[in-house]
Amino acid sequence: MFTLHPRAVVLAAAIIPFLAAASPLTLDQALVLAVQRSEAARAARAGVISANETARAAGQLPDPTLRVGVDNLPVTGGDRFSTTRESMTMKRIGFSQEWVSADKRAARQAAADAMASRESVSVQVAAAEVRMQTVLAYLDVYFASEALKLTTQTQHHVQEELEAAKGRLLSAAANSQEVLALTSARGVAEDDTAEVLQQERGARVALERWVGISPDELAAPVGLSNIGEESYVANHPAVLAAQRDIQLARQEATVAAANRKPNWSWEVSYGQRSGYSDMVSVGVSIPLPVAPAQRQDRDTAAKVALVDKAEANLVEASRVATAEFRGLASDAQRLADRAERYQASVVAPARQRTSVALAGYRSNQVSLMALFEARHTEVEAQRKLLSLRRDLAKVQAQLTFKPLLPGGAL
Repeated sequence: MFTLHPRAVVLAAAIIPFLAAASPLTLDQALVLAVQRSEAARAARAGVISANETARAAGQLPDPTLRVGVDNLPVTGGDRFSTTRESMTMKRIGFSQEWVSADKRAARQAAADAMASRESVSVQVAAAEVRMQTVLAYLDVYFASEALKLTTQTQHHVQEELEAAKGRLLSAAANSQEVLALTSARGVAEDDTAEVLQQERGARVALERWVGISPDELAAPVGLSNIGEESYVANHPAVLAAQRDIQLARQEATVAAANRKPNWSWEVSYGQRSGYSDMVSVGVSIPLPVAPAQRQDRDTAAKVALVDKAEANLVEASRVATAEFRGLASDAQRLADRAERYQASVVAPARQRTSVALAGYRSNQVSLMALFEARHTEVEAQRKLLSLRRDLAKVQAQLTFKPLLPGGAL
């Protein structure tokens, strides 16, 4: 019978609305597609399953041992290799069991659970890395597409103005220098368009690598909101991993301390003799730690030292995350201020200049070259503003998707 894999169901749920409505691919849809098809995330999830299965077995007693043998078998004389002629010969069967105390089993269980918890962070880290790379690729495609619209607009404008200049040349209302200048400007505009188109196609290839499809259009990115420093540091991948490392190191140190007391082994066996009474044997094996200071205590000290190492790593990871947040937050604020200032002091005046130049051209008071220069200046200002907004969006994406916030791992 045909069955659907859960991952396929989630992928279909993300893709079908995009295909059915023929609407632009949204950032949320791209993130779902990327995480669900990521083999790195799947590998991390498999690691968690493995750790959980190991944890379930960690608190169990070792398997018992079946013991079968023959005691006192003659190997010389007329009774050699006979199991029935010699009264001391006995066929034996029994079981032995290593006994691990409840405290030791609990310590091992706790250590295995700590390892499973450590692996669960790897799932979140893998998913966060996939989302980060996806959103950066998404932003590259989106802003490259917006830049392509601007260069195409410039190319369209210069073509219109070149045709108008040629017409004016025929009526002696313009000179050949103007036509040559606009012809050169058309070549520059075409090259700009080709360059941006190359960048846009390269960005699309990178995005397709993550989401598995090549959408014709992307929706404007939303949801890139900054979080506070405390939340960023507390949920930073390195910090969470270091915290789990401390838990694991502490539990392993507890296991090492518990192993200072050896495990006893119990044995019971049943012996059968021909013509004589059968026998039952009961015994216990007790390891003797003859030099605990040289073995067990050193193992415990080694594990305790790893706890100190993990705690130091946590402090260092917190400092790195704090510095990282402050750097990104500073960049975000600086870029936001620059974009706002550039919009007000450069883009808006350039737009007004274009309007004045267009009105002047229509009243035969401004040349075609002056109109082209005004339009070109406005488009270049818009492209610079677009570049600032792209950089701002990338910084905000790092502030949004770098920390492992609840619900982030899919």
